[in-house]
Amino acid sequence: MKRLVFGILAAVIAVSTLSSCGYNSMVKLDENVKSKWGTVQTQYQRRADLIPNLVSTVKGAAKFEQGTLTAVVEARAKATQMTVKADDLTPENIQKYQAAQGQLSQALGKLLSITEAYPELRATQQFSDLSAQLESTENRITVARKDFNDAVQEYNGKIRSFPNNLTAGMFGFKAKGYFEADATAKDVPKVEF
Repeated sequence: MKRLVFGILAAVIAVSTLSSCGYNSMVKLDENVKSKWGTVQTQYQRRADLIPNLVSTVKGAAKFEQGTLTAVVEARAKATQMTVKADDLTPENIQKYQAAQGQLSQALGKLLSITEAYPELRATQQFSDLSAQLESTENRITVARKDFNDAVQEYNGKIRSFPNNLTAGMFGFKAKGYFEADATAKDVPKVEF
């Protein structure tokens, strides 16, 4: 009987120790990071879904810009093939995902800058609507990436601080990767008058 009481007491102490050492809060923070990652992926998917409509709209007006249209379609294909599971958000995987999305962003930027030369295209309602939706989606992506980085910061801070780092090590909680500025963002654009 004493063994049973001591066994139950030991189990209660173990559970209360785990809850006071941050395990439960680490699980909640990990789930929050996964949720934010899902939002990031959803917004990138929204952008990928808009691109075929944008390309077909531009294709009619800019027939001789086929190389740019092809680059956008290829970049979209690469970006949609690159996936990172929420359980594998290592810094390396985040960088690979970001690189694939960055190539698509560059191709889209080039496509949109070329359309400036086609006033008849910019005047169409369909192109105007698609451009507005794309801009809105880019803003949503920015917000989703910021929210993701905030969640990762909170999670990484929790698992790296003492005594939580001991619990994190025992249960396999690992640091997550951040979205960082695109490598081309450091280049200052030329302004000429």
